[in-house]
Amino acid sequence: MKIAVTGKGGVGKTTIAAGLARLLAVDGYNVIAIDADPDANLASALGIDPDDAANIVPIARMTELIAERTGSTPGTMGGFFKLNPKVDDIPDDLSVKANGVKLLVLGTVETGGSGCICPESILLKALLKHVVVRSNEAVIMDMEAGIEHLGRGTSESVDAMLVVIEPGQRSIQTARQIKKLAKDLKIPRTFLVLNKVHDREEEEVLRAYLPDLPVIGIVLERESIRKADIEGRSPFDGDPDYVADIKVIKERLQTETDELSLMEQA
Repeated sequence: MKIAVTGKGGVGKTTIAAGLARLLAVDGYNVIAIDADPDANLASALGIDPDDAANIVPIARMTELIAERTGSTPGTMGGFFKLNPKVDDIPDDLSVKANGVKLLVLGTVETGGSGCICPESILLKALLKHVVVRSNEAVIMDMEAGIEHLGRGTSESVDAMLVVIEPGQRSIQTARQIKKLAKDLKIPRTFLVLNKVHDREEEEVLRAYLPDLPVIGIVLERESIRKADIEGRSPFDGDPDYVADIKVIKERLQTETDELSLMEQA
């Protein structure tokens, strides 16, 4: 299962992505969690100690590695560098392992703006493509709203995209933009996750605003989740209701991806 999780900043997509990764690991899958959000918080959501999480160096800031693999100095644009750098050893050698999950923090490209052709961008996209097309691991990607790292070659291997929304118009507008991006990238299935929902009325309002995106799960607003975030720990380790909500999403995703696989084989 290869899943991209996205949404407007602050909607709780990291909490959803971390829960899915932890639950798949409990089920015995080999799991890689990818933090592709510039505001990287996936480590603590997975249950990694905040002090240890603060010491993780994103791949985009590993200047020696980028120079070695691309043949060009990070922070530069143009010139000559390898378009297919070696990345197959990075998931095992440079991931942070915790609670049965391998975590890769990509970081962000700070040179040249969105979509720049630079060594950092080339390495990150090659790494993401390699991880996603590997067939023996489940991959959960915590993306930024713009899906910056997710190019056409990578998206072909993504089983589904989860768009996390919360009650609010800005969240809904972002979801609409992401839906178009997902269609442009030919991602086979896009689902909504309703997060921070207080009651049935809020749920129905959110569904009504995005009627053409199927809802695959709902995570209720809970003080326990907020408290876990403040304390830098994972709600997975102390909130069975949260785990139950994530389990529903996971099981529905498994059903959907199994059906998609059967259709492709037919």
